[in-house]
Amino acid sequence: MKRISRLLHPQCSGGIWAPFLAAAFLMASAALVLAAWHVNPNSSPAEQADKPAESSWQKWLNEDVVYIISDQERTAFKNLKTDEERQHFEEAFWRRRNPTPGSAENSFKKEHYRRIAYANSHFSVGILPGWRTDRGRVYILYGPPDEIDAHLSGGSYERPASEGGGTVLTFPFEDWRYAHFEGIGSLTVEFVDPSSSGEFHMTLDPKAKYRKL
Repeated sequence: MKRISRLLHPQCSGGIWAPFLAAAFLMASAALVLAAWHVNPNSSPAEQADKPAESSWQKWLNEDVVYIISDQERTAFKNLKTDEERQHFEEAFWRRRNPTPGSAENSFKKEHYRRIAYANSHFSVGILPGWRTDRGRVYILYGPPDEIDAHLSGGSYERPASEGGGTVLTFPFEDWRYAHFEGIGSLTVEFVDPSSSGEFHMTLDPKAKYRKL
C-alpha cells in the first residue's frame, strides 16, 4: 500500500511546482506572441524587416503621375541612377506640360494635384484610395464633367427608347457627360456599382446597370 501511495502521490518538490511553472511559461509565451502580432498582425517581424519602404520617387512615378506619364518617359525615368537625375527629370517633366512656358506657376501641375486630392476625398472606398478607382482615374485625366446624372441608390429607372424603354430596376450608377471631350466631342462615361459597395466601375455596356430579375 505504501508503494502504491508513493506512486500516486510523489513527495518531491518538483511534482508540486511543475504544473505552476508550466502554466507561467505558457502565459509568458502567449504574451510575447500577442505583442508581436499587435506590432504587425499581417506579417512576421522578419518579413517586416525585409520589406523596403516605398521611396518618394516610386510614389511619384506609380501614383502622382501614373496616368499622365508616357511609356518613353517611364522607361527613361527607370534608367536614372541618382536622385539628382530624378529631380532634373521631374522638373523637365512638368516644364514640358506648362501651358505658359517660363511662368513661375505651372497651372497644369497645380490642377493635376488638385484633381488627385479631389479623387482621394470623394471616390475612396475602404482602403482603396480614390485615385485608383475608375471614377478617380477619369477625373484625374479629364477633370470634372459638365453634368452628372447620379443614381447612387439604384432602383426604378425609366429606360430610354434607345435601350428598349419601360421601367427597370438598376444597380447604383452614374453618368458623367463631357460636352467637349478632347478629340471626340460630346461623350458620356457610365460607372456602375453592381455590388453596392461604393466602388463604381466604368462600363461601355449600357445594359450593365440593369438588374436581372
